[in-house]
Amino acid sequence: MAASPVCGCWASPISAVQSVALADLNRLDAASAGVIFGGFCGSLAWGSGMVAARPFASMENLLATAEAVWLGLGRKDWLEAFGAHPEIGDMTSLRDKFDGATLAASEQAGASGAPEAVLAELAQGNSAYKQRFGYIFIVFATGKSAGEMLSLLHDRLSNEPDIELPIAAGEQLKITLLRLSQMIHAG
Repeated sequence: MAASPVCGCWASPISAVQSVALADLNRLDAASAGVIFGGFCGSLAWGSGMVAARPFASMENLLATAEAVWLGLGRKDWLEAFGAHPEIGDMTSLRDKFDGATLAASEQAGASGAPEAVLAELAQGNSAYKQRFGYIFIVFATGKSAGEMLSLLHDRLSNEPDIELPIAAGEQLKITLLRLSQMIHAG
């Protein structure tokens, strides 16, 4: 992953992010805040925008800003964020890339106990999706079974590329907002 223009470094996206108080996040130097934001979303532009937007008055302000910054980005930045994800259902990739003890692992919990046949279909679908759109299938997986994710993947494969990219970006936004809500606290 490229270095952040803010800090010259960046945490591996969706790495084991530590919980942090909003007040502490507001007080951090830019480099340290950049590392934290890098753990929530793999887009350097999004992380830099979040660092620049501090201080946040409340969790609501943080989440609204996260959404506004994300929606102000474009294709290149969205694809950079997508590239930080393991493929849905690829538990080996998930374990290898993130040691399994991460936000991404808990988000994909619905795929972890799936039958091998469903995981194989997810892998095939991911391959077809990547070939069609040029990036991995992004879905807000929290609370979804592997079968539900597979159904969504099949449904979205029929989208035109200019329709699918904003859908994938919307799914990434949901993922990022959930991560922020889970790992940053008002106290």
